[in-house]
Amino acid sequence: MNTKWLLTGLAIILFNMPSQAQEKKEINQKAQFWWSINSTTRFSEKLGMIADFHTRRDDFIKDINFYFARAGFAFWASDKLTLVGGYAHLWLAQPITDVGLVYKNENRVYQQAQWRQKEGKVTFVHRIRNEQRWRETLDTNGKVDQIGFSNRIRFLFSIAIPVFKNERLPIISIADELHFQFGKIIVLNTFDQNRTFIGIKQKITQNLSFDLGYMIVYQQKPSGFEHDLNHTLRWFFYYSPDFRKLKKGPHYSIPGDE
Repeated sequence: MNTKWLLTGLAIILFNMPSQAQEKKEINQKAQFWWSINSTTRFSEKLGMIADFHTRRDDFIKDINFYFARAGFAFWASDKLTLVGGYAHLWLAQPITDVGLVYKNENRVYQQAQWRQKEGKVTFVHRIRNEQRWRETLDTNGKVDQIGFSNRIRFLFSIAIPVFKNERLPIISIADELHFQFGKIIVLNTFDQNRTFIGIKQKITQNLSFDLGYMIVYQQKPSGFEHDLNHTLRWFFYYSPDFRKLKKGPHYSIPGDE
């Protein structure tokens, strides 16, 4: 009897598998431009805040993809370990037939921990960020149909490698970030996306710098078989004012991205 039910169960599974397996993997390639300004303000040895604003465009710079703003409070447990919590908002552009361009709103609450260490002249950054996301779905008239909740966990690793003795010259910047998401509305794309960046980081002043380079974003869509492959020119600025009276340790910007 047990064997019979086992074979029956396997038959049901195999019968339902083709409907998903036959969905051919689709990859949609895009060219994008991503610009942002990220700030890390330190008020004391322990307390500070972060804020950043982003804009990303499709077809390189032709069409808007999103606007994004984030702010949070930062706590320096040590000069290596920083804890941040805050709020973010995303305006995602969506063209709708007979309506035009409308924006879907997304609200986020997030928490993150970041570890920064230096080995010789090379700097390593490890970051884990947890996001609670409330995302709108629009109907054919551009009105809010429903708001779905999900949780996303992001793992970032970055490395900065000096190649010149002169500190005013650029350094190599490499980073990779994995995103995984969970929730009732997440069915076929628990793996959300991966972002890989390679470029240069250039210091402008003591408190201002930027990184510029190429980022490839591979993202799985809710259907499970559709994927976006975004070739992105990324240009991020970092502003890090420091209001500590006694600067006992190094000050650095906390990397921020959408």
